[in-house]
Formats: sequence, C-alpha cells, structure tokens
Amino acid sequence: MPNKTEQLYEGKVKVIFKTDDPNLLIMYYKDDATAFNNKKKGTIEEKGAINNAITAKLYELLAAKGIPNHLVSKISDREMLVKKVEIIPVEVIIRNVVAGGLSKRLGIPEGTPLKRPIIEYCYKSDELDDPMINDDHILTLGYATDQELINIRNLALKVNDVLVPYFDALGIRLIDFKLEFGRHKGEVILADEITPDSCRLWDKKTNEKLDKDRFRRDLGKIEEAYQTILRKVVGE
Repeated sequence: MPNKTEQLYEGKVKVIFKTDDPNLLIMYYKDDATAFNNKKKGTIEEKGAINNAITAKLYELLAAKGIPNHLVSKISDREMLVKKVEIIPVEVIIRNVVAGGLSKRLGIPEGTPLKRPIIEYCYKSDELDDPMINDDHILTLGYATDQELINIRNLALKVNDVLVPYFDALGIRLIDFKLEFGRHKGEVILADEITPDSCRLWDKKTNEKLDKDRFRRDLGKIEEAYQTILRKVVGE
C-alpha cells in the first residue's frame, strides 16, 4: 500500500493526495455539497463515505465488464487508491430520459423517455460555468484527439449499457449522468466518480428523486435519498 504524501488538489467535493508511487493517487471524498457550479453550497451528512462506497462498487462492476477506470482499491471509508490520470477537460453527459437542463433548453417535460441515449459535452471550467461544447470544439481546441473522442463516446455508451439494466434491477431509473475521462499511460480511462452527485436516479415505481436534485431543488430528505442508493448498490 503506497503512503500518502502531500495534497495535490482540493476540489468542490474531493481532495487528491500524492503518494510515494508516482503512478498512484489517493482520492478523499468530502461531505460538502455544491450545485449550480458552486453557487449553492451545503453539507450532506456522510456523503463522502456514501459516494466512496458507491463509486468503488460501480467501478468494480464496470471493470469486470471490460471498461477501464482509475480505481485500484477502496482503502478506507472516505478514501480510494486510484491511478494517476491526466484529466481530459470535457464532461460527458449521457441522457436516457429528459430532465434538468435538457428539459429547460428544449421545453420538453421532465420524465419524457428518449428513443436513444443523447450524449452532450461540456468544457470542464467552474469559472465559465461548464459551457456546452460539441465535437468540433473538442477537436479544434485540442481537448482530445479524434481517436480519444471516439474512445470516450464508445466508453460512455458502454457504461450506459451496463448501468441502465443494473439500476433497473434495483428498482431505479438511470435518468442521466455525468462522466469524466483521463489519460493513463496513453490510454483513455474512466475517472472521477459515479454517485448520486453525478447521476439522476429516480425510483422506478414512484419517480421519487434519489440524487442531488433533492439538494438543488430544496426537496428535503437528502441524506435519506443517498442512503437509499447506498443500501441498494452496496447493501449497507
């Protein structure tokens, strides 16, 4: 087990530490909650431990399905050992059902099923509020190469193909979710997290929101929603 050394970076909800292995980092999950690109801030009790456990479980599942990701192992309640990656500054959003920004932009009611998944890209920049971009922006501005973008799209769709039926079997609709990717030893791999922070997850029978929308929209019972997803995914 590598030893933790200096802090490398602190983001809105995670802290990244170097280790004495140059190829490995330690990622620590905080209880901080943010929305609307850090304009709304708060705390969700035990969120860090919950998101760490959920991500570890889902990344193990995805790795078993042949989807490369940065997880090495979960090493404590709030920490995981991960491969060091060069993050590609593109957030990838996969939409299966109309919700959130897509509903507002196009005037389509939330909850409208889509005939096929929609993939959207945003430039990863808090200062610019993560503006939406397209393939031409990504390629022309050098955020990723042609082949990297092909790989990113294919991996994102593979993740969706795995997670939609997985959550469905748990009684949950995977409405949409955000992914991030990075370069590790020349390969594009999945990085960051998959949690109720980065997904819209609705109860299959009632459409009750079980994700960060409860924080965004002041719906209450935020901790209960996160605990529900933890219990269904991890069994805790």
